[in-house]
Amino acid sequence: MNQGTLDGTLVVDLSRALAGPHAGQMLGDLGARVIKVETPAGGDDTRSWGPPFVPGSDGGSYSTYFLSCNRNKESIALDLKSEDGRAVLTDLLARADVLIENFRTGVMDRLGFSTAALAELNPRLVQLSITGFGHDGPEGGRAGYDQIVQGEAGLMSLTGSGPDDPQRVGTPIADLLGGIHGVVGVLAALVDRTCTGRGRVVRTSLLSSVVGVHAFQGTRATVAGEHPRAQGNHHPSIAPYGLFRCRDGAVQMSVGSERLWQAFCAEFGVQADASGFGSNAERVASREATIRAVEAAFADSDTEQLLTRLAAAGIPAGKVRSLPEVYAWDQVRSQGLVVEVEHAALGTISLPGPALRFFDVDAAGETERARTAHQAPPTLDQHGDEIRAWLAETADRTPAATGALA
Repeated sequence: MNQGTLDGTLVVDLSRALAGPHAGQMLGDLGARVIKVETPAGGDDTRSWGPPFVPGSDGGSYSTYFLSCNRNKESIALDLKSEDGRAVLTDLLARADVLIENFRTGVMDRLGFSTAALAELNPRLVQLSITGFGHDGPEGGRAGYDQIVQGEAGLMSLTGSGPDDPQRVGTPIADLLGGIHGVVGVLAALVDRTCTGRGRVVRTSLLSSVVGVHAFQGTRATVAGEHPRAQGNHHPSIAPYGLFRCRDGAVQMSVGSERLWQAFCAEFGVQADASGFGSNAERVASREATIRAVEAAFADSDTEQLLTRLAAAGIPAGKVRSLPEVYAWDQVRSQGLVVEVEHAALGTISLPGPALRFFDVDAAGETERARTAHQAPPTLDQHGDEIRAWLAETADRTPAATGALA
């Protein structure tokens, strides 16, 4: 089994909920060994988040939320307020390459694992800390949950049918972006370590991760002085680009250039240079008229007919799929976006798969180089005995014992 590009990297994951666990899962997907440290009293918070729960062969109920962000990990339950729990964690961190934690500012210090103490214990350790609003600043200690941050970071003001209908994104995008940005920082720190021999502290937050993806909406505010607001399923700077009704439903279409506008008009009999249609800027200014013209052209056609015609004209388009349709789609499955794993209590289950693929290239062509088998999310303390035994067996091979930290 090819374990991926991070094979040999040890990650200790102290995080819970979603942002940190998602980061740990991504590193596990890349081949790292990820040891998830959980509280003995119930484990990660998300083990109780539901419904839906799935009944297991052991009589337990398993949260599908937890299953979404903890594949390719081992679980050990430790009471970090106890001497034994802190001792085991110390042994793990002395061997680790990466630590992930998403406690509120100051919790790690109170547990005896400040950034300075960890750097002294293991100078090669990369420490990733994910917080809600940042570790410092006037609101640095503030607790941050996804929907709260989506609102505070402006995302909900951009999402919804209109300015008076703020909506959250349908997935916990602030959490997920926090995890993704955290992984980017960890990988950069690991690369840097190959030159310096030392780890770094990497900090990100849900707030910074959302503000960091404002993209053109952000520069509309900071450069153009505009006040971007929600406007439904149509792009604020490109027209026609959005969701358009047809006879049996709707299609999505992006006319992102004048060449595509000309192709669209030729295919559907729209006058390309009619008043208000002559350029993208004019069409944006005349958005409602543009939408009416497109939907009039689509009114007598069904979704599949339109998608066929749009594809033939070279115009990017698509349908709106339900999640069951997405996971049954052969294109999704061809990209490894559904993986099957053997869970200790649930048997064979299907999970959404990793988003990255890697290939080696030589004269003979490309060979995929990625993790070829995945581990199911662990039950609580599933690997506790094994991890403790491994720590005992390798006590004389820690970086400190071998001088590798010098």
